[in-house]
Amino acid sequence: MRRPTMVAIGIFFVAAAAFTAPSLQAQTPAKPAAKMKAGAFRVDMTESSEIKLPAEFQVSLYEDLIKQLQKKGGFKVYREGDKNAANAADLVILKTSVLGFKEGSERLRQVTTVAGATSIKVHCTFSDKDGKTLLENDIQGNVRFFGGNLRATYDFAKKTAQVARDNFSPAGGK
Repeated sequence: MRRPTMVAIGIFFVAAAAFTAPSLQAQTPAKPAAKMKAGAFRVDMTESSEIKLPAEFQVSLYEDLIKQLQKKGGFKVYREGDKNAANAADLVILKTSVLGFKEGSERLRQVTTVAGATSIKVHCTFSDKDGKTLLENDIQGNVRFFGGNLRATYDFAKKTAQVARDNFSPAGGK
């Protein structure tokens, strides 16, 4: 009596698979959103009004972000206050605001991999010249294993440049 029950169960699963297979094939993957055009970026100085951020982290966030947007993003990048940015076509303005910061310990990271992590969470707002928000994203930079505490700002900058690259098309088509 056991054998017919197992056969019946097997037939049921084969039939169920046959009925659901066409519906799975009919589904089409969602098309990725079109990239917005960015002739250049202007990076404003990082704000950290609510979070006490050491000066070296604030400067490192700014400098690493500029370098990574140029290197990884392939964009022309202007600093805050650069008058040449006003003449740039399709200018995207990047404003960053620190949401969270935890300074870890380089010494603890050398001893153990579970303690001493440094993390920084930053809210990024990409907008056009008129102030219209094009994209907002919270991005976290971390250093968990090896490296100095400022490596968290480098990690943040790399991730932000990737977000820019994924959502904006550079003028030269790089």
